[in-house]
Amino acid sequence: MKKFLGFIIKIGFMTLLSAVLLDYFYTSVYLASDKRNKIDFVYNSKNRNYDVVILGSSRANNHFVSAMFEQKGLKTYNYGMSGGHLFEASLILKLMIERNYKIKTLILESDLNLSNEHQSEGVSAKYLPYIHSSEIVRKHFENETDFNELYYIPFYRYIKYETKIGIREVFFSMIQKKSKLLEDGGYYSLGNTKGNMKNNIVNLNPLPHNKYYEEIKNTCKANNIKFIAIMTPMCENVAGMNYFDKVKKAYPEIHNYENVVVDNKYFSSCGHMNDAGARLFTARILKDFFKK
Repeated sequence: MKKFLGFIIKIGFMTLLSAVLLDYFYTSVYLASDKRNKIDFVYNSKNRNYDVVILGSSRANNHFVSAMFEQKGLKTYNYGMSGGHLFEASLILKLMIERNYKIKTLILESDLNLSNEHQSEGVSAKYLPYIHSSEIVRKHFENETDFNELYYIPFYRYIKYETKIGIREVFFSMIQKKSKLLEDGGYYSLGNTKGNMKNNIVNLNPLPHNKYYEEIKNTCKANNIKFIAIMTPMCENVAGMNYFDKVKKAYPEIHNYENVVVDNKYFSSCGHMNDAGARLFTARILKDFFKK
């Protein structure tokens, strides 16, 4: 019995040691990587200067053409992230401020994600390699239900989100393989592909005081950043378009551009414009907010 218990203790010790060592190795790789996604691109940087920074979900990532801002002499980067919520947008802005970014204007895509304060697991997982090295990241996650497991159990976060931050991504980070997500000033063109051209947002309602929207707005105010919140277009076949009226009522400072581009030929899917639509939309934003 003693031998069996000793064997179990040894196995437990070796498992724990392996977890600690693997955790250290994975984390060290991420702390030296800045070419795989927009989060490590920010985390492992400092002192960047921008005239315009764009934040939001894929409806920012696919809708604001960075090169068109640059053509107007505006140093711009689109930090919109496909699948992201305001939870992640607020955190990346706080990391930028910590890294002494100088930002003149921030454009926030503020529409559908005002309806929730949840994290997007697929995007938020990419912050987890930094949960021990960054107090900002730790504090942002500490009220999440799985925080204790993610923070205190070695290597647990890498196992739980293996498809996002596991061995494949660690390998690509080690060899500094560049991601297309960082090209074109962060703008991701959907070309002329066609997806689902119907959508139903009838049951969607904006929260009256979205915590992370308010965080972004207050961070901008505290750091003298001009804050522009914008609702971006959706196609003609959407049920429940009065959602945007609800947003305007709850947040009168948000500019409603949902009907600036409506023709289906400018959309890749009902919630995402193709490249032609994005360029039409970006031209209107430049005209309205960046006249010279």
